[in-house]
Amino acid sequence: MTETKAHATLEKWIWILIYGGLLILILGIATGRAEPALGWTLAVPGAVVAAVGFVLIYVRSRLSNK
Repeated sequence: MTETKAHATLEKWIWILIYGGLLILILGIATGRAEPALGWTLAVPGAVVAAVGFVLIYVRSRLSNK
């Protein structure tokens, strides 16, 4: 029972990180046209956060489903 709850929590965080990271990445790209330094400041962390979400998908696939 606890593993199922942990898997559900992990899946929730995966999608929060992916969508949140992509949103910040897009905002950084759009902002970069007017202010390049601020655009990079937003885009790079957004890309990193989205990448962490994608890595967590791999981690979730390797967990056992007991």
